[in-house]
Amino acid sequence: MKKNSRKQQVAADLTVLRELAMGTLVVGIDIGDRYSQICALDQQGNVLQKGRLRTDGRVLHEQFSVLTRQRVVMETGTHSPWISRLLSSCGHEVVVANARNLRLISENDQKSDEVDAFLLADLGRTNVRLLSPIQHRGAEAQQDLAVIRAREELVGTRTALINHVRGVVKSNGERLPKCASKVFEEKVGEHIPDALRNAMGGMLETVEEVNEQIHRYDCEVEHLVETKYPQAKLMMQINGVGALTALAFLLTLDNPHRFENSRTVGAYLGLVTRRRQSGERDPQLGISKAGNELVRKLLVNCAHHMLGHNGQDSALRRWGLKLLARGGKKARKRAATAMARKLAVLMHHLWVSGEVYEPLRGCQETPATTAAA
Repeated sequence: MKKNSRKQQVAADLTVLRELAMGTLVVGIDIGDRYSQICALDQQGNVLQKGRLRTDGRVLHEQFSVLTRQRVVMETGTHSPWISRLLSSCGHEVVVANARNLRLISENDQKSDEVDAFLLADLGRTNVRLLSPIQHRGAEAQQDLAVIRAREELVGTRTALINHVRGVVKSNGERLPKCASKVFEEKVGEHIPDALRNAMGGMLETVEEVNEQIHRYDCEVEHLVETKYPQAKLMMQINGVGALTALAFLLTLDNPHRFENSRTVGAYLGLVTRRRQSGERDPQLGISKAGNELVRKLLVNCAHHMLGHNGQDSALRRWGLKLLARGGKKARKRAATAMARKLAVLMHHLWVSGEVYEPLRGCQETPATTAAA
């Protein structure tokens, strides 16, 4: 019985869109992990077909390859990158809606997969701009970005392990010396209390193994920069921007020419302030934190380095120091965030223009005068 029901389901999947092979319509897809709900509308908003498809490349290709060019609308999600590329290869106009901006769907009191698919199709039919459409990066960029994301997961794992060791030792009345994460096992091994060596020994060995894997990923990042993405070296001209940050920035943006100008990159990465003005009220809010969290964090870390004692003199550093000198609550955090936004704009400009970076371009003051300001 189970085999027959599965065959019937497959047959049903493969006939959902057969009747719509001709004509102009808009298809909304609410993507699920195993099954996706579809809803097809004509240009007047009438529902022509709705049903459920398996979230499977073969099934989707067989369904959509028989259709003439249509507009297909979906939300961002785990499966949206490969599905959007597959449907584009079938000749369709694919619109990927920014789920972050679709409260009409996410906060709907009658939310369901069927309703979501209908709303996506209806918005795609009436006004695509309301979907805040995004552009997914290419398959190759996504695969190479997986190297950086894997490294980030290991860094998080290492941090959790180190914090656990420090916490256990502290709860027994001892403290471990401060040191860099990459030399943790070497520096603190002899300071572990004898009573805890048996319990903490495996943790220290794991930290060392994780450090080795992180180093391997660092070498892979440098290899990618040297062999596949030499454009990253244009951004690495900036003191404080290393191979990891440059490559993550390049792979996340993927195509620099899809931005009208460099200033829009800051908003894309969530480094501009939110706004909620109403009447006479216009409160000062924090940054939007839209876009890629990892790249945003890397840029902020670069900004902190540039503001620190090891940062080299540059127009960007001087500008950040002036912000820092204003003082106030969380002055350094605010200055680093603002510098990260300017850094993103600068990196994009160097990438597009291919210019040689001039650290003190446009500066008239001496470093001493700036530092005293």
